[in-house]
Amino acid sequence: MTVQEGLAIASAVDTPKKSRGPRMRFSLGSWLLPVYTALALVFLLIPIAYTFIFSFNDSIKSNISWRGFTLNNWINVCNAQDVCSAFGNSILIGITATVIATTLGTMIAIALVRYRFRFRSAISLLLFLPMATPEVVLGAGLAAEFLGAGVEKGLVTIIIAHTMFCISFVVVTVKARVSSLDPALEEAGRDLYGSPAQVFWRITFPLLLPGIIAAALLSFALSFDDFIITNFNSGSATTFPKFVYIAASRGIPAEANVIASAVFLIAIVLVVSQQISAAARRKRLERVG
Repeated sequence: MTVQEGLAIASAVDTPKKSRGPRMRFSLGSWLLPVYTALALVFLLIPIAYTFIFSFNDSIKSNISWRGFTLNNWINVCNAQDVCSAFGNSILIGITATVIATTLGTMIAIALVRYRFRFRSAISLLLFLPMATPEVVLGAGLAAEFLGAGVEKGLVTIIIAHTMFCISFVVVTVKARVSSLDPALEEAGRDLYGSPAQVFWRITFPLLLPGIIAAALLSFALSFDDFIITNFNSGSATTFPKFVYIAASRGIPAEANVIASAVFLIAIVLVVSQQISAAARRKRLERVG
């Protein structure tokens, strides 16, 4: 055997065998997570689909069983007694509570981040209590306070109650935005002889605006959707969640399903429009850059 033949045999022995292709490995997580996600989405979408489908039901007294397709519920949505007034009350309460809570919560958030004062830590802790307190306890406590003060329950007491628990969510949201601001931007405005009001409205407020809008939307959603605290402090006033709860025993009217479906569709349209607008804005910035 020559030296070359010996080297060829040795290299053939030392060279690892080539794999015949990627092996299929069985992984539990590779299929369990997609299946779980799909089931969770189906579970979440079933009530929404039921609400939307039964908004077209040709119901008479109850809306539990399917009787036939009709567009009359969408055309004459206020035919059901008190459904439109309850929806209007929810809109009024939500907007009023949102404006008050967003204004007060933004000021509190700025004060907690930018200033040092006594009991600052205690105030920050107390602001989290409405978020951690069960709504039953919070609603019953507020009802007892209104009763002890002799205040008649109605729309005003609902607005006060909603403003109280919405402020905490506004403070937490806006506080995170204030903490992320660069103080150098405001210092630059002051160096250019801007007054405190000019610096706030032209620099600070525009930078805070995304956080304020997010806090306002969250506050409105919480107020519009609330039932427990509202039920304790509403008296004879009726909101849309309260109307749905009372009507659920005999079958929610199809007109209520119409309103719920319309709110859901409007929310979807707003989210999709915002995403499309943001994508178009990013493309414009990329072209400019």
